[in-house]
Amino acid sequence: MKKVPLSEKIGYGVGAIGLDLSYGLFYSYLSLYLTNALKISPVFLLILAPLARIWDGVNDPMMGSIVDRTNTKMGKYRPWIMTGAIFNAIVLSLLFNIAGFNAKTAVVYVLVAVFYVLWGMTNTLADIPFWSMIPTFATEEKGRNLVSTIARTFSGLGQGIVSIFTSIIVVKFAGESGAKLETLSAQGLSRGFGKWSIIASAALIFFAMITVVSTKETSSVKSGEKFSFRKALGVIRHNDQLLTFMLFAMISNCGYYMTSGISSYYFLQVRGDLTLQSKFNLLGSVGSVLSILVIPICDKFMTNRSTYRLSLSAATLGYIGMAVVGYFFGGNVLALGICYLIASIGIGSMFVNQTVMLADIVDYGEYKLGTRNQSLTFSMKGFLQKMAYTLQSIIMYSAFVATKYDFSKGAKETVVNHAANNAITFMMFIVPPIMLVISHIIFAGRYKIYGDYKREILDAVTAKKQALESEQ
Repeated sequence: MKKVPLSEKIGYGVGAIGLDLSYGLFYSYLSLYLTNALKISPVFLLILAPLARIWDGVNDPMMGSIVDRTNTKMGKYRPWIMTGAIFNAIVLSLLFNIAGFNAKTAVVYVLVAVFYVLWGMTNTLADIPFWSMIPTFATEEKGRNLVSTIARTFSGLGQGIVSIFTSIIVVKFAGESGAKLETLSAQGLSRGFGKWSIIASAALIFFAMITVVSTKETSSVKSGEKFSFRKALGVIRHNDQLLTFMLFAMISNCGYYMTSGISSYYFLQVRGDLTLQSKFNLLGSVGSVLSILVIPICDKFMTNRSTYRLSLSAATLGYIGMAVVGYFFGGNVLALGICYLIASIGIGSMFVNQTVMLADIVDYGEYKLGTRNQSLTFSMKGFLQKMAYTLQSIIMYSAFVATKYDFSKGAKETVVNHAANNAITFMMFIVPPIMLVISHIIFAGRYKIYGDYKREILDAVTAKKQALESEQ
């Protein structure tokens, strides 16, 4: 394989900033926007999320297969990255500007449902081809680690921008003098999130354009097979390591999403000061940045498997520390932030490792099934993340419904709901470490692409590729 210059790898990774601006706004702040700004019932959201995932179960593998058989002068990935980024930017802006339609309540619910589903579809258009490019940059473990680390670094930057600055920017754009995010009116929240989403959407298109312009596709394998949902389902079903990966990755990702999703409610309702979230997220973002050092350092004396287990252990330790601080030391925000920093180092490294694992699973699928389904396999990354978010949403909204949590008033005016506050605190501190422990157990017991077996797979796939190239 031709060596890809570092500048091209960086140009590729930059695209993750825009993707994660959209991703972060949707997964970390959409719930707050829908419940507190649009006054959407949590019962409706409890129903909507699983229904949207049913469609994603069809749409994501279909899109992966379509990418696999794309053949244009620009390649098979870059056209979809650009197209997906444009459409996802449009939908993101519409989703966070629903209040501007001045529609009746029933119409608002319909618009939320439509844009919610469309966001997932358009995100898939860009996300699958973007992450599917990684195996085309390198075949060996260290090369894939480097590309994945670069992409995840920029991904973390996008997430960091959202988590640290959203509350500040939303208040700035809300147009309510002297207000804080927790005291903004529904109209102020709508204005703030609406304008911020437009900026994030523009950035999504801009950074996607950098990726498309600065990269080349010289080693992607094209497929001429037409899409068949039955065949796609068969590829997924017969790749036991892909199914194992989806299970443990979904559970661990859900633990992370639980923190990012419920933290707004924790600081808003339980602590009564949403500005504390920015301080908490700042330390988490520092941890995400530091996580980029984990893979290069561990590469020198540890296998990817050992590094992944270390990452899960660090994340679990950080979350347990958060639980101790939250329940026994009054939830001191600095102490919480330090524990979250430790957890974020583990989570960030975990995400890099998961991306590399998918590249290995592509090789495993070719080795076992005889066909290389690169984009179809990587489509499961986005799908499992959506499933993780759905699981988080089901847990969160079920708790809100069970405790009769009231979104109709602001935090200052709402009568304290102790049952809801206890549930929010439990989801903030107890659920994440439990999920990480479960994920760790599944990974340790059922994932087998490592050591001699991994080398055997890579040698066989490389030999097959060299034989095909010699015939051309």
